[in-house]
Amino acid sequence: MRFFSVNTALLCVSGLILFSGRSLAANPTAEQALKLEPIQAGVDYDRPAANEAAKCKMSANKIDGHVGWIVESPDGMLLRRFVDTNNDNVVDQWSYFKDGLEVYRDVDVNFNGKADHYRWFHTAGSRWAVDSNEDGEIDAWKTISAEEATAEIVAAIADRDAKRFARLLLTPEELNSLGLGKEQSKNLAAKTARAAADFPTMSARQNTLGRDAAWVQFSAGAPGVVPAGTNHSTKDVRVYENVTAIAESGGQHRQVHIGTLVRVDDRWRVIDLPRVEAEGQAAATPEGFFFQASLALRNTPEDSIVGEMSQKLLSDLEKLDEKAAQAITAADQAKYIAERAKLIERIAQATKSPEQRDMWIRQLADMLSAAVQSGTYEDGVKRLEGLYGNLAKDKSAGDLAAYVKFRQLTAAYFLAMKAPKADFAKIQSEWLKTLERFIADYPTSPDAAEAMLQLAINEEFAGEENAAKKWYGKTVDNFADSPAAQKAAGALTRLNSVGKRIELSGQTPQGSRVDLAEYRGKVVLIQYWATNSPQAKTDMATLKELFNKYGRSLAIIGVNLDYDPANLNAYLSENPLPWKQIHEKGGMDSRPATVMGILTVPTMILVDQQGAVVSRNISTVELESEIKKLIR
Repeated sequence: MRFFSVNTALLCVSGLILFSGRSLAANPTAEQALKLEPIQAGVDYDRPAANEAAKCKMSANKIDGHVGWIVESPDGMLLRRFVDTNNDNVVDQWSYFKDGLEVYRDVDVNFNGKADHYRWFHTAGSRWAVDSNEDGEIDAWKTISAEEATAEIVAAIADRDAKRFARLLLTPEELNSLGLGKEQSKNLAAKTARAAADFPTMSARQNTLGRDAAWVQFSAGAPGVVPAGTNHSTKDVRVYENVTAIAESGGQHRQVHIGTLVRVDDRWRVIDLPRVEAEGQAAATPEGFFFQASLALRNTPEDSIVGEMSQKLLSDLEKLDEKAAQAITAADQAKYIAERAKLIERIAQATKSPEQRDMWIRQLADMLSAAVQSGTYEDGVKRLEGLYGNLAKDKSAGDLAAYVKFRQLTAAYFLAMKAPKADFAKIQSEWLKTLERFIADYPTSPDAAEAMLQLAINEEFAGEENAAKKWYGKTVDNFADSPAAQKAAGALTRLNSVGKRIELSGQTPQGSRVDLAEYRGKVVLIQYWATNSPQAKTDMATLKELFNKYGRSLAIIGVNLDYDPANLNAYLSENPLPWKQIHEKGGMDSRPATVMGILTVPTMILVDQQGAVVSRNISTVELESEIKKLIR
């Protein structure tokens, strides 16, 4: 019998095969079967220690009329279960247990040898996820509770993962299925669209939830039913209003205001952009989409006019964006950006909510800065200067003025660098002074962390390591929870690593785990690389020769920093490499790159047999001589 899983080793036992492309012994043990891992990360399941795993038992069983295999602990507690549910001699369920209860299952629903559904059970929750393209990444939720939806939101904010948040939003098809009235459906569609558009900016800007953030608690009143006939609706709708999640980050409990959740079949859907409560910030005023009194009943005439104006401007913005595809020439694109900037400014002025106003201004600043850097709209620098000038007059603008200023400075720097006959050395020198002035003017702005990181990186590239360490250290000290601080901390680890043991682990594209600690006794070369780096790919030929020559004493770990895993898979299919690759989402901002503060590829780190770093930036030219010294 064959036994398939996208994230397992190849095992054969009484005709059983666990497959992911790597063969083990012909008669594997329960210990080897226990090396199988769930495709989805973060599952808390029983992992026996090595001495216990060797004593576990693996046996064939009938499970609900189907052939299957179980792995049990020495005292008979169930640890794993693998089942062929359609009797085609291919296993299609991989189950993992905690304290004797099944907590997670990978499922191959279409019986093609690859898991495409992921389910959580018992103490792990009730989620049911679908992976339509079978790439190991969740595409949609089939079942998710209100509590689990808020936990996913917390994780999405902490990871700055817009796709993870988008999977929780009410879809247009689901909205149509609710049977709401025409006006309410229109307002809800606009609300969810803005939430999706604004999440990247919100999550990147907030510095309250670090990447260590963990969901703690769901907080809301009892769910309510909006009966059919309310505002011309045709169906009952079950909702939670004023939902809050409690998260822990940096040892502190933080509130995340989720807003309204709507139930669609067996899943709870999000309609609001979450708001992370910063330390010392006043609690948000309760509000809701369904349970609050009609705006028409409680607004003053002036408020109604502002609301109507905002709706018209939003409608104009939507129509403008629909025409964007027709902006083919550079002049057309510049005209589109200019018109869109005017509309967003008018929307920001018309909105009553300070938070919404700030959100639109940040969106405007991001759009203009990106347009300048893409070469689409050079006048964006002047527009940003004008926008900042207005905000600088407002003493209450604070971080918002700093936000716009930093994007204006970045756009101006880019424009200067691409100018004909640009004096790069002079521009670069002035840029560093500009960053220092920004830090002095806005020392507590979240963008000051990015400015400090940029200074540190420039100093490192210039060979001024002590100056680089100073700025990396300031970034960590002043903005501990920011993404910039995490990159800076990794850079300090790398710069101070020679002679010290380092830790490195991660997931392969197939979902198995690679850990530097498992290579003790061998010299290890860690190669950070990407498929768009010609030098990295040129280095591969030398690395293959050294691997073949010193393979008994030398191991290589590749850490691929492609943003799209498809690029890595395409390269490896044509250029197979005999060593393992770590690849996790995020590219240069991925976890494996961040923990070592990797700034460029290729970067190669040489580690001795005890796990201590010999060289933190070795070249292929000097590599063999260093290897010989270590294995002599």
